[in-house]
Amino acid sequence: MLRRELPLDVTGGRIIRVASGRIAPGPDDTPLQQAQPWPESVQPLAYWHDEPIALSVEEHGGESWLDGRQWLTRLPESWFPLIATALQVAAWLRDHRFCGRCGAPAARLDAEFAMHCHQCGHRNYPRISPCIITLVTHGDAMLLARSPRFPPGRYSTLAGFIEPGESAEEAVHREIHEEVGVSVGRIRYYRSQAWPFPHALMLGFFAEAASRRIRIDGIEIADAAWFHPKRLPQLPPPYSISRALIETHLAEVADGIVQRS
Repeated sequence: MLRRELPLDVTGGRIIRVASGRIAPGPDDTPLQQAQPWPESVQPLAYWHDEPIALSVEEHGGESWLDGRQWLTRLPESWFPLIATALQVAAWLRDHRFCGRCGAPAARLDAEFAMHCHQCGHRNYPRISPCIITLVTHGDAMLLARSPRFPPGRYSTLAGFIEPGESAEEAVHREIHEEVGVSVGRIRYYRSQAWPFPHALMLGFFAEAASRRIRIDGIEIADAAWFHPKRLPQLPPPYSISRALIETHLAEVADGIVQRS
């Protein structure tokens, strides 16, 4: 269990080694290295089952290092918060070594996740980018789409970043219309999930389509189609909120909560 408290008065413990979004395997086939004294270069991260954990951000990883998605397919879902935290903090430390205002070197603060510029006083914190992710439904049918980056045959829910000055609900309407040309009516919030690729926060929604006519944008979306519960494509991985949206809808159909179209 992850306890989000920085182990500030600790001089040693287990370490997670991260380089360019890849994590080194430890001796017990988890992302944790053996307990050891902490050098000054590591970032205290959190407590994992009451054991202090630090983060080591390195320039180059080894061939055996796995990316976050590979780790999440190997480990129980309970590991997700620790892996997500390590990856997002590592990306922030890598990308904010210099002040974004004046360009001077930034210094890491001890008491919180913060990089401080002693030259101009600017301080920055780990970046979190809010996104919406939505399962569009029409009766029991689900509108799923393919990104050009997806593995062959995989379809998923629709997602996109929230723009400046935009509410999450407005982003749901805009992204769905932009990507697949569908207008939606009732929107229902589901839940959120940190998505450390590299620093998104996914806000999950269900949305009811006003019609089933699809017009894909051909850029972000390579294909989209309506799928029924008994005829599904390859779905996103179980640890993702997109899969949770789909499974929740399928359970509601099976329970008779959703009327079949």
